[in-house]
Amino acid sequence: MKKRYSEEQIIGFLREADAGLPVKDLCRRHGFCEASYYQWRSRFGGMSVSEAKRLKELEAENTRLKKLLAVSMLEMEVTREALRKKW
Repeated sequence: MKKRYSEEQIIGFLREADAGLPVKDLCRRHGFCEASYYQWRSRFGGMSVSEAKRLKELEAENTRLKKLLAVSMLEMEVTREALRKKW
């Protein structure tokens, strides 16, 4: 699923709201719902663009490491099962 707005755009929207623009007007102007705004605010509120990029990189690395851990644990379990059957 392709995201409609980049992190930079989202942070820009949040800054506009912080500057005093009412949320309803902001949502109407840029074409997203209020629920999206509040979800973005909970995730990106108070971040700069560089911090958001770093967060995205860390999430990608975390996902990769979790996959590696799952593969490693599966290999260990297969090895244990093979050793149990030998005895």
